Amino acid sequence: MGPPKVSIPPIRLMLVDDHAVMRAGLANLLGSGLGFEVVAQADDGEMAIRLWPNFKPDVCLLDMTMHGIDGVETLSRLRKVAPAARVLMLTSSDSAEDMARAMKAGANGYVTKNVQHKELFDAIREVHAGGRPVSSSTIVESRPTTAQTGASPLTPREIEVVALMREGFTNQEIGRLLGISTHTAKAHVAGVLEKLDASDRTQAVARAFDLGLLKAAHLQGRPKT
Repeated sequence: MGPPKVSIPPIRLMLVDDHAVMRAGLANLLGSGLGFEVVAQADDGEMAIRLWPNFKPDVCLLDMTMHGIDGVETLSRLRKVAPAARVLMLTSSDSAEDMARAMKAGANGYVTKNVQHKELFDAIREVHAGGRPVSSSTIVESRPTTAQTGASPLTPREIEVVALMREGFTNQEIGRLLGISTHTAKAHVAGVLEKLDASDRTQAVARAFDLGLLKAAHLQGRPKT
């Protein structure tokens, strides 16, 4: 006889979303013998904060836009009662700005609702393991066509970096938001400056707008965070 099999407990989840159909679909998907267990559901942020001490889930899947307090405010309040909570934002927004707001508020990861099932499962497991996954679709606020700009001079990661540069984040903050080292973030910033032939960050961001790599519509009427 071989050694006894070790039973790995499922990752316990809380789902927070004000769309009942979305929650039901998620609960059904995540309860299909994939190593997850949905232990609690909430239809708004206030309920999530009330339920947390009773269930203490391993990972919370939190929507950004809800009635009442939004996901970022829910996260900020949750951090006060459960500083070590692991929270994965699950949202319809692929805006780099929304991602930056959520990660700055303390989110452990950010994925969009149009991700493939495997990417969602992997993101949950990564958050549970202490990682900081970001959805592959959350790269830029607008993807220009080749007809508009030709081939992009920047890699997808460099576009993520320049979007965060626009928000005024430091190399250290960019590294934390993207789950990379400060040294790597600094190297990406240097690469952006070189490829865009920019002398500083402000000029790099301006040239990224000129090339259509960032969406100018978000520049106005959006508060800094």
